[in-house]
Parts: sequence; structure tokens; C-alpha cells
Amino acid sequence: MAESYASATLTRHLVRGAVGFGALIGAVALLPVVGVVSLVLAPLGLVALRGCPTCWAMGLAETLSRGRLERTCEDGVCSVSRSAR
Repeated sequence: MAESYASATLTRHLVRGAVGFGALIGAVALLPVVGVVSLVLAPLGLVALRGCPTCWAMGLAETLSRGRLERTCEDGVCSVSRSAR
């Protein structure tokens, strides 16, 4: 089973993104002001984004499509289709 990066709700995912990207941007932007100490924000940002900005973006797509798309695999061939709701 593939790892899922989706959050329980869209709001939670967007908050994680704001915290993550804010911490990463703050770590770089505050370097001239407080020096290397600002880099302590970088790990916080990476944890909030679950490792990388790409992982967060994949999770956003998964969160938006949760319940709307259905993946099925038969005889080694997988496909994605709209769920029958």
C-alpha cells in the first residue's frame, strides 16, 4: 500500500502548509537579522510539510480528491476512476 500524505481535512492541510512554508521562509529571511539561530525554524517547517514541499503538494491533491476518486488494481493493472457515490 502506498503511503498517503493526505490530511483529515482541507483546513488542517492548509494550516500545515502555512506553518511549514512560513517556517522555511522565516528560516532564510531571518538569517541577516538573527544569524544562524534562525535555521532552527527549518526542521519545524520540514516536519509540518512531512518532509518536503512536494510531499505537501501531493497530500493536497490527495486531500482534495479523497472520496471522489477510487483506485482499483486487477491482474497487476491499476486504474483510477470516479467513485460511485
